[in-house]
Amino acid sequence: MSELAGATLRCYSHSRCLQNPLNARAQPHLLENIPLENREATMTFILDTRAIKVAVLVSVTALLGACASERLESGPPAVPEEFATDKNYHIGVGDELKIQVWRNEELSGQVPVRPDGKISSPLVGDIVAAGLSTQELAKVITDKLTQYVRNPEVTVIVTNPASADFLRRVRATGAVRTPLSVSFRQGMTVMDLVLQAGGITEFAAPSKARLYRTVDGKTKIYPVYLDDILQRGDLKTNYLLYPSDVVTIPERSF
Repeated sequence: MSELAGATLRCYSHSRCLQNPLNARAQPHLLENIPLENREATMTFILDTRAIKVAVLVSVTALLGACASERLESGPPAVPEEFATDKNYHIGVGDELKIQVWRNEELSGQVPVRPDGKISSPLVGDIVAAGLSTQELAKVITDKLTQYVRNPEVTVIVTNPASADFLRRVRATGAVRTPLSVSFRQGMTVMDLVLQAGGITEFAAPSKARLYRTVDGKTKIYPVYLDDILQRGDLKTNYLLYPSDVVTIPERSF
C-alpha cells in the first residue's frame, strides 16, 4: 500500500473523521500523520467519499419515495364498465360499412366513414354515421329512403372496424424480449401476452410486474407475480385481459 493510501486510511479510520470528514479541515491535528504534500489529496478523497454517500442516500430516498407513491389495488382487477355489460359497437371514423337495401342493389354498397364522420349513400346523400350503432344508422337510412322507396329494409354491417384498432389493443412493456401492442382477443391472459412478447429478459424483476387498467376513467394498478406464474405454476395473478390493458415488467435494481 502506498504512503498516501496508508495515511489516508489511517485518517479516515479515525472516529472523528468518520463522524464528520470536514473536521479534518477544522482541526488540523487530525492530519498531523500525513505528509504535507499529500494532505490536499487526502482531503479530496475524504470529501469525494462523503459526496458519494450523499448521492447514494438521495437515490435511495427517491426510490423509496417512488415506491411509496405507487398505490396498488387488490385483485382480481375490476372489469371495465363497457365490458361488464353488453353494449353495441359504435361506428367510428375510418370504419368500412356495408349497406344492404333488400331487393335494391342500386342502393346497396360498401362505403367508408369519412374523417368528418359521415358516409355518402345513394338518394339520401351525406349521413352522420360516427357515434351510431349499426341499428341506429340503419334506422336513419330507412327513414330517409321512405321518401323514395316503399317499405325499405336496410341492414348495416361493419366489415372493417378500423376506428377501434388502437382502442382494442393490449400492450406489454418493460423487461420483455419484444415490447408489443397487439389486438385484443377474448380469453387472453397476462401469461399469454408475456409469452407472445417472447418472455422476460434476464434483467427483469418478475415479482414486481404490474397490470395497468382504466376503470371508470381512472387508472388502477394491480400487482402481477410473474415469477409465480412462470416458475411455480401459481396462476392467481394470471388475470384475464381487456382492451387497453398494459402489462409492465420493470428491471431489477442492481
